[in-house]
Amino acid sequence: MKNKFLRRPSLGKTLILGAVVAVAMPGTAYADPINVTVTSPGATMGPATPFTGVSSHADCGDGLVSGGGIDQTTGDDRQGNGNHVMGIAPSADGLTEYTDATGVVGTDAKHWLAFGGSGSNSSPAFSTTPYAVCLSSHRIKHTQVVMNKIAGPSAGQTAKLVVATCPTGTVLLGGGARTTPASVGSLKPIASFPTFNDTAHDFGQKAAADGETNPNSWTAVGGIGGGRDSGNTTYAYAICSADRIRLNSISTNVHFRELSGPTTAGTSRTATVGCADNEEEHNRQDRNGQRHDAGILVSGGAAASGGNVTTTDFTKAGSGGTHLIGSFPSDSDGKPVSDGTTTAADWTAAVHIGGSPSPNTYSDVWALCLNLHPEHQEG
Repeated sequence: MKNKFLRRPSLGKTLILGAVVAVAMPGTAYADPINVTVTSPGATMGPATPFTGVSSHADCGDGLVSGGGIDQTTGDDRQGNGNHVMGIAPSADGLTEYTDATGVVGTDAKHWLAFGGSGSNSSPAFSTTPYAVCLSSHRIKHTQVVMNKIAGPSAGQTAKLVVATCPTGTVLLGGGARTTPASVGSLKPIASFPTFNDTAHDFGQKAAADGETNPNSWTAVGGIGGGRDSGNTTYAYAICSADRIRLNSISTNVHFRELSGPTTAGTSRTATVGCADNEEEHNRQDRNGQRHDAGILVSGGAAASGGNVTTTDFTKAGSGGTHLIGSFPSDSDGKPVSDGTTTAADWTAAVHIGGSPSPNTYSDVWALCLNLHPEHQEG
């Protein structure tokens, strides 16, 4: 059973997801409806046999996918140690992910893929549920997907990190991570998070920290346990706005939380963070003097790490078997939201320890929140 991290509710928290935002200023006329909806088809059962995978998808209809998540069931016995996240990625058709050439690989993706994999243990109780975060806004009419990939990891108890960066003049809205093939049961993404392609973040090796604004990249980390190379590959996906967007009219801000644990074999832990967690957010200004409100949840990230992911280069947890079993939009108690929700303001990460203890393990979670600022127009 998952352990819940119950955080104290933030006073005065306002959920504005799916609302109409209107700003009136002297000499200006401005109104921009922002609609963000979470969709999910429910659980796909499996995989029921070792060293295989299952895939499922959530769809955005007329909206654009800005991010997405996954939640897994593992069963109550030690067979549950074998179920793990194998990938979360945007898709053009709801069936396939982008895996060929790197760079800008697609536009206006409307689907989100979730992949579950099994190690040497499997169970009929295993399942994978996808969640798509669907964005509709006059300000962001088009998106593009950037993919980057790296070979590995292949040696036992190692990890490989890869970063996808948005084109200059665009805004990062979300991202994902994927590892292949499923037949290597101990291979899995162990981190998927927003970051910056700059020296301060060691070009994506360090994650975006709580309160940072406008990250431009998404990092994926693939980890492996026992280790064998069957053409192992780790993929990072960044979902970015289209080119030539008015950058002074939108911004994003990051909320982050890191918790110690889990460390005991066969146990799990969840960590939750939200767009309105910090009341000081309402009064904070960035380096350009712009005021930032709590923001609207458009995506999130998760990691099973060795800790201090925002201040040092990413390190893996203490055991190669430690894995993610969830990264999803949620309520403030860490419960996944239901299909059609327009008020999700929090993101939850779920980390599970496999069959061996995992010392020096941390559970990390990110929420990426969108802010819209008035566009000055002739009155």
